Amino acid sequence: MADAAAQDTTDTEQGLLHLKLAFLAGEPPACVLALARAAGGGSITPHVQKFILETCTSSNVERCQDYTYTTIIFKKIISEVELSSNVVIDELYEEFAQRMLSKAKDSLLNKTDHIYKEISFLSSTASNISSKLVSVVARLSCSSNMLEGDTGCALWPSSLFLSEFILSYPKIFSSKCCFELGSGVGLVGICLNSVGASKVILTDGDPCTLRNMKENMELNNLCIEQEDSSVLKESKNKVECKYLSWEEVCESDLWGYQPDIVLGADIIYDPVCVPHLVRVLSVLLRRDRRQGKANATSGDEFETEAPVAYIATVVRNPETFNCFATAAADTKLSVLNITSTAAPSKFLPYMLSYDRSSVQLLKVTSLF
Repeated sequence: MADAAAQDTTDTEQGLLHLKLAFLAGEPPACVLALARAAGGGSITPHVQKFILETCTSSNVERCQDYTYTTIIFKKIISEVELSSNVVIDELYEEFAQRMLSKAKDSLLNKTDHIYKEISFLSSTASNISSKLVSVVARLSCSSNMLEGDTGCALWPSSLFLSEFILSYPKIFSSKCCFELGSGVGLVGICLNSVGASKVILTDGDPCTLRNMKENMELNNLCIEQEDSSVLKESKNKVECKYLSWEEVCESDLWGYQPDIVLGADIIYDPVCVPHLVRVLSVLLRRDRRQGKANATSGDEFETEAPVAYIATVVRNPETFNCFATAAADTKLSVLNITSTAAPSKFLPYMLSYDRSSVQLLKVTSLF
């Protein structure tokens, strides 16, 4: 009986933790409510309501979070609980009423088209709820309106998948120079820094996305490169954010980077860009510029003296993906699908909207 009670307590605490992390991550309201029901054993109990209320109003998330997001969640909770003839706590009614009457915060919301998210990766080695469950927390400013073309500042499933892959196989990236193409909000860079990459270079070809990426690095206490900066050279938490247009960059500039590992999330999306992407990859992955490197440790399928690229992608258009595969083969690039053999651990169990099954992981190397 005691063991069963202890397990119930652990399950409840874990359910509440997942609920809080989903809210901080800006999960869709329907997903937050699903976790709220699970935490309450099938219904949104007064205890869960109070927890949500305190999480929404007391955590630091609302300093940048979409004010409407929290209000919508409160409204849906009240509606669901009332329809089920259960008790809505007075504090929730009061907070919702205040929000509906508050014009000042609504006007403040309208001044920004970005929202704040915290993505918490849960440790896969924690044995119980009292262990250090959260291994990495990434604080991100993301776009709240992708319809306006702000896709570079959105958080995509491939970026989450690639981040989980990095955290699942830290030895691949530890002490390596890592170079990301199309870095977006910078989530992958934060994870690379956490596993001890010797150098992290994030790139993007959109100036607005690059500016937001730099702000996100600062938000996570990562030093941004500056000319002749002794602070950057001495800091272990450092990252470089570079403008890189695949169409415009010349081969000599690419040769100057010499990364050990190239990464990309959702960068195979436009057939017009594919030839330029393949050209950039072929230069960065050339084996002949790696002469003098120490031989890899034998027996480890991930270790290699030649550069390697890991690309996470959702195949939305088979024709575009086939265009990439053909262009890669013509440029003597080997593209291997390693999704099943190198599946990452699930560090984001609370993100119900994140569909891992839609993402494929590719390993790309040069054949010469």
